Amino acid sequence: MIHRLVGYQCRKEFTSAMRFDDRESSLPHAGAEKEPRLLYLHIPFCEKLCPYCSFNRVLFDKELCRPYFHALRQEIRLYGEMGYDFSGIYVGGGTPTVLIDELVETLQVARDCFHIREISVETNPNHLTEKNLLLLQEAKINRLSVGVQSFNNDLLRRMDRYEKYGDGESIARRLKELKGSFDTLNVDMIFNFPGQTMEMLKQDVDTLQKIDADQITFYPLMVSDVTRAKMTETLGATKGRQEKKFYQEIFRALTPTYRFSSAWCFSKTKAMIDEYIVNYDEYAGLGSGSIGYLNGMCYANTFDIPTYIDRLNRGLLPVMATRVFSLRDRIRYEFIMRLFGGTLNLKGLEERYRNQLYKNLWLDIVLFSLIGAIRYTGEDYRLTYGGRYIWVVIMREFFTAVNNFRDFCRDQAANQIP
Repeated sequence: MIHRLVGYQCRKEFTSAMRFDDRESSLPHAGAEKEPRLLYLHIPFCEKLCPYCSFNRVLFDKELCRPYFHALRQEIRLYGEMGYDFSGIYVGGGTPTVLIDELVETLQVARDCFHIREISVETNPNHLTEKNLLLLQEAKINRLSVGVQSFNNDLLRRMDRYEKYGDGESIARRLKELKGSFDTLNVDMIFNFPGQTMEMLKQDVDTLQKIDADQITFYPLMVSDVTRAKMTETLGATKGRQEKKFYQEIFRALTPTYRFSSAWCFSKTKAMIDEYIVNYDEYAGLGSGSIGYLNGMCYANTFDIPTYIDRLNRGLLPVMATRVFSLRDRIRYEFIMRLFGGTLNLKGLEERYRNQLYKNLWLDIVLFSLIGAIRYTGEDYRLTYGGRYIWVVIMREFFTAVNNFRDFCRDQAANQIP
């Protein structure tokens, strides 16, 4: 009951938070302070569109993809001209490795513009070729994140991934061979997919333990309302009560050998994670349909790829919508994101917000303490065992709200008059 109430309340608040101003607005220039910032680069092209994915993605078209990468490099340079610097890069999609030569060139431009210390790149199993891996290693990629979702062949077929990416046994074998090729090899998985059973989940976890990957990110299924409706028609509905049981099994099986990096990420060593919002206070979102958060402003780039390319060819940023967060919104955002990583350091946040922390957070702290989700250690607040699943629910609703916003933006872009 508590989980459902938390989910319901978060759904309302996050939906409200994702109401952007669609008037054109300029981004703030970088301030004098040296915030730890991340550069997110979005590559929206995929060779196959998975039915559960709500990200901004389109079918791969080489004639469109190369101009897109050229525009993305121009966008990187514009951020440098505005005075921004970044210490990390996360490349997501879509499938970032669809044109590996363009990706490598783009990363080099970013290195030339900023003081980059770490780079994470997403890819799919069919791109784990010797040529691609060599180029990624030469580009000094620290973390390679491979989207697997499940090793169960029946589920892979239902996800429409089997024909393109191969069977579960072959994927597992290839991942095991990759061990040690990068500082961090992450495997992306999904739980609570329609038709998934506890036995299927246990087999997936057992396979992961045999692979001995450096890091495992095990997402609950998170889709927009539109995608969920389509999936229910074709694949069946997900079961809410089953989600908690799945998560408890994942946590039970992995935590003896893996460290808790976020509510759904498990690591053997200290490394970047998919949820870069935990480790970075601010992040710039570059690429079509990308979302960023800088200096208290959340913004979204245009979801229309030709418009994105055209604006950057004319030296203009492709921002289509913005929202300036109030001080209270910013503090509550950081409260949620820090605890998503397991720990809320009070001293750091109090200094950051000049002793405004408790004034804006006291009710949240009291309520989450009362339901047993967080506990005070004398120096910070930490998630309890039960609080970890509560934060899975919170973040699931957060990303669902973001996915609904993406659907709205896609509709707006589709209805634009040329």
